[in-house]
Amino acid sequence: MAAENRQSIRSDAVGGFLYSRLKGLSLFSIPVFTFTIFTALAITAMYLDLLPKGMIGALLMMIVLGELFGWIGDHTPVIRSFLGGGAMVAIFASAYMVYSGLMPKETVTTITEFMKSGGFLNFYIAALITGSILGMNPHLLVKAGARYGLPLLAGLSGSIFMAILTGLLVGFNIKEAVLVIAMPIMGGGMGAGAVPISQIYSELMGREPTYYLSVLVPALALGNVFAIIFGGLLDQLGKRVPQLSGNGRLMKNMDVRAKKEPKFDIALMGAGLLSALIFFLLGQVLAEFIPLHPYALMILSVALAKIFKLLPETVEEGASQWYGFVAKNWTLALLVGIGVAYTDLEAVLNALSIEYVLIVFSVVLGAALGSGLIGKLVGFYPIETAITAGLCMANMGGTGDVAVLSASKRMELMPFAQISSRLGGAIILLLAGLLIPIIS
Repeated sequence: MAAENRQSIRSDAVGGFLYSRLKGLSLFSIPVFTFTIFTALAITAMYLDLLPKGMIGALLMMIVLGELFGWIGDHTPVIRSFLGGGAMVAIFASAYMVYSGLMPKETVTTITEFMKSGGFLNFYIAALITGSILGMNPHLLVKAGARYGLPLLAGLSGSIFMAILTGLLVGFNIKEAVLVIAMPIMGGGMGAGAVPISQIYSELMGREPTYYLSVLVPALALGNVFAIIFGGLLDQLGKRVPQLSGNGRLMKNMDVRAKKEPKFDIALMGAGLLSALIFFLLGQVLAEFIPLHPYALMILSVALAKIFKLLPETVEEGASQWYGFVAKNWTLALLVGIGVAYTDLEAVLNALSIEYVLIVFSVVLGAALGSGLIGKLVGFYPIETAITAGLCMANMGGTGDVAVLSASKRMELMPFAQISSRLGGAIILLLAGLLIPIIS
């Protein structure tokens, strides 16, 4: 009887401890018990095929899964410290749900349409680009932009050098190491990189574009995985060796966010939303007349508006506040969307030969090392430069930029990440056209 009483007391103590820990826990600023009920309702509706179509159903599932996976990743020791934390889990747990069939096809379709034809990814990136640039010091923006090309080229050179070196060491065909692995990884993603590269390869080497695309995609996907992992590792390195990191600043005294947290104003946030949409539209319109990617033209437009003070301070402040709202509330949701709509887990798994993986690893490592070293020489913090000019050129474009910056906890660097993805992709296309006639 005494033993039963002791067991009962022990169980009550454990239960009380767990309750006290869970009572103070919240996800998405909602107490954990309430959030659990919300999540259970959403998941039940998903499996009963009762989830609303369009934005409501998609955003609902992306938020609840994103917050759940993000919490798991941020509280799992090895993943939290070395593998990108919640960002990594949100992407690949959701990608696994698609790959394994755990997520119903109707939900996959709803989320994919919301991300792609619904434009949620563009909506998110527009907010980050506009808000982060308009929150910068204009003089430092000019100073940083003038120097940024050198680490970008260094990252590209480092990636190709490492691909050749590793290919020689493991006995891999050097031409394939450069053309099939390094070039698509550094090419700025799928739409701006792999697809046009496959067209160039087809025109110059003769086979159908679909053949080359099927060869390029695994390198692109696996490179994106390593870029995310390296982002988390660089964040940890910055904490251990503080002199290498600007804690989100590309160079000294370059604060991309206000030094003190502003009091959020709902009306100003509305102005910030409108300004983000207008600048996105401006990039699209200019792209009809100027042969550059709309994101690149959008970045240039926002930068010019900031440098020449073309916007009222209230609009700049509103854009900064809207950026803060979007980054805080929708980043994990977006990462789930990236996992569902853009991450082909089967392609990644099919590419897992030792030689192939080593070369992909070396390409991403070369991009980070090259850009980080040259970045330091031109006055940038090496970790921030390695992340933006290196890893954000070696990932899957816009989706990869979000994932890498989230894993490295430096979302405020989105404008420089987008420069790397878009300008880097253009450089690769030019390089592909020049190199193939020489080495094929």
